[in-house]
Amino acid sequence: MDAAIVIVMLISVPLMRIRNGVLLNTGLIIFLVVVLLYVDWCAWRIVRLPLSPFHLTCPFFISAALAACAGYVCVPFLYVLKIRQIIRIEGPVRHSLKKRTPTMGGLFFVPVGVIVAKFIAGFSSVEVSGVALATLAFAAIGLLDDTLSLIKNHNTGLSAWTKIIMEVAVGIWFSYWLHTTKISSPYGMKMLVPLPALGLVCLGKCYLALASFCFVSMGNGVNLTDGLDGLAGGTAALAFIGMSIAVLPVCSDLAIFGASMAGACVGFLLHNRYKASVFMGDTGSLALGGGLAAMACCTGMFFPLFVSSGIFVVEALSVILQVLYFKTTKRMHGAGRRLFRMAPFHHHLELCGLKEPVIVGGAYVISSTLALCAGYLGLISA
Repeated sequence: MDAAIVIVMLISVPLMRIRNGVLLNTGLIIFLVVVLLYVDWCAWRIVRLPLSPFHLTCPFFISAALAACAGYVCVPFLYVLKIRQIIRIEGPVRHSLKKRTPTMGGLFFVPVGVIVAKFIAGFSSVEVSGVALATLAFAAIGLLDDTLSLIKNHNTGLSAWTKIIMEVAVGIWFSYWLHTTKISSPYGMKMLVPLPALGLVCLGKCYLALASFCFVSMGNGVNLTDGLDGLAGGTAALAFIGMSIAVLPVCSDLAIFGASMAGACVGFLLHNRYKASVFMGDTGSLALGGGLAAMACCTGMFFPLFVSSGIFVVEALSVILQVLYFKTTKRMHGAGRRLFRMAPFHHHLELCGLKEPVIVGGAYVISSTLALCAGYLGLISA
């Protein structure tokens, strides 16, 4: 009798884990599909121009299917090459169980999102070409970081300042490209930021600083969020959909890029759901952040960007506040104190007793709301 109970428990626990991941993915996909179908249905009212049927839904589904299929080929290959995740020693104890999980999953889903967007939007689309290059540039930074981490066999690849300098360089290049390239926009977008109620605000040279800040903050924000199974991929998919809606009146081709990247994230989530069989690594997380930042810089939709990326903002702020609080209390009291049990914030929630699927599910709900708000803000701003 006892043996039978043990066998049932051994079978039911993995099934529960699989079920939790499947339920989260299913709910996320249903929400995204409903939103995209609704936006496609009333897109002509938004843009005032005829768009192709399923303008956003089509690239989303194609990218999701191709990324999922690519995962079934690439994930076993990553296992064979033993490209495994380096787990932080100071992280939660339960994360030590993930040390054999392969990483650098961004290698197979990021290119899918970029290629599908280029194919559907057309290879002549200047905006998609620029945003795609910025995304791949950030993916290259992440790939270099991941490779150095594997070589050192330690969770330190590029130094923090080296990464920031490289990210700022991409931001400066992108701003220069925007300034020298003719891009399509209903009002000739050049260093202008549309804001609700205020209309168009000209930032001039400050646009350069804002662009670089967005690239650095978004890249590192997604990177810090990538700590739980499905957390970064799902919230990034929602952020891309929010940005796709926001930029639709400004540049419909970039809306295709956002939908395609969201689909690639969903295809990746089929392999990254709880319990994950692969992680995206810095290759994927930096690329996603770079893609979001590039969409905002190309259209001036910075406000919708930070709204749709609210989870990434909170995660980044939690790390900044933790460090500042520790250093301040160390100077005042001689011993540093911590504001959170552990940063980023999702680790704090873990140590408070919440399970991974609960944290990820809550993040999905919040990100869904933020994505809709960002899309609405973008539409009324444009």
